Amino acid sequence: MQSSRCQYDYIEVYDGPPHSSPLLGRICAGSFLTYTSSSNLMSVRFHSDSRYTSRGFQAHYSSIPADHNIALMCLPDYMHAVVSRDYLQSQGYSAEGVTLNGTGCEPTLTSREVVFNIPYNRCGTTREENNDTINYSNMIKVISSGHIIKRKKDLQLHISCKMLQNTWMQVMYVADDTVDVNENQFGRYAVNITFYDSPSFLRPVRDSPYYIDLNQNLYLQAYLHSSDPNLMMFVDTCVASPDPHDFNTLAYDIIKDGCVRDSSYTTYYSPYSHFARFKFNAFEFINRHTSVYLRCELAVCRLGDYSSRCYQGCLSRSKREASSAQEKVDVIVGPLKLREGDAQSRNTGLDVSVPPPNTVSVAGNVLGPLTAAVAILAIVVFVLAGFLLRPAMKKPLLQRLM
Repeated sequence: MQSSRCQYDYIEVYDGPPHSSPLLGRICAGSFLTYTSSSNLMSVRFHSDSRYTSRGFQAHYSSIPADHNIALMCLPDYMHAVVSRDYLQSQGYSAEGVTLNGTGCEPTLTSREVVFNIPYNRCGTTREENNDTINYSNMIKVISSGHIIKRKKDLQLHISCKMLQNTWMQVMYVADDTVDVNENQFGRYAVNITFYDSPSFLRPVRDSPYYIDLNQNLYLQAYLHSSDPNLMMFVDTCVASPDPHDFNTLAYDIIKDGCVRDSSYTTYYSPYSHFARFKFNAFEFINRHTSVYLRCELAVCRLGDYSSRCYQGCLSRSKREASSAQEKVDVIVGPLKLREGDAQSRNTGLDVSVPPPNTVSVAGNVLGPLTAAVAILAIVVFVLAGFLLRPAMKKPLLQRLM
């Protein structure tokens, strides 16, 4: 059943990321329904009153084959636009007449395509700020052939990448012509976090595992990969846990909702807005788990937007609830390994502070590199995405709620 009167357990299906996309349907009874998205991203969110536990729901999805005439991808540093030469020829245009509205970016012509890589801060790209989005726009022009007269309109391909905190929405359409093309896509930010050996942040730690001492100063730097210089990051939350898949059962908050929970946590000045630097002292869980991981949530905001999360600092519970729709970049790093025995000779020269009495400390063995590439995750939201050039997806939902 699809109903707005669902009060207990139900699921919601969104045409894109939650909080910012249209609601396709709300389901609160056993049914078999199919929804089609307008892009390559669809979100499914499960709500429960927690009074009863049952089998939940099942969801399956399939993708529609891509249309290769026109394609747009919003990458971290630039827009990647592709126009098929066969498509241009079928509409009566020549690939040699394809140009960008701004200067400085020439297309690459292949035997099949016209390809543009358009930076977000050059080549005529414009930037428009709304309440919760940053829109980057440009235009590809196709000039009709003819030296003296012409009987055909010039083709204009308006391309736009819309950023909503951590999600990129891509739009391409044709203006003032008989052909109407709409392309919607979603992309992701590229962010990583790296350990450094001192507060100068000059030498990254490349040892794996990273052997540490009890109460040692641990320096971390987060970096946002983007060609837009008008973005900044804010460390909202960092939680430590011995289990990289469970940050609830046994966890220790270092910073939570911008509020410092560990007295050793310190932030450092960075000359660049794409960097966030901070430090805390190493600790170990009392029952001496072998591995400890960090999960950090970072907000990405417009530089100078004092109403954004990056400028709000520590949030009270009421303010957190009011801003719960904001999505964040979610990063998991670690683990760390406590220096013991022969390991004392490793990672020498790192900055270590003298441990005070009765200090509780972290550690573990490293299973992967210390620089963690991130996936964008909306909290308590299940996102099913099939990243294809064609932005359409069919999704039948089979749900059983009791």
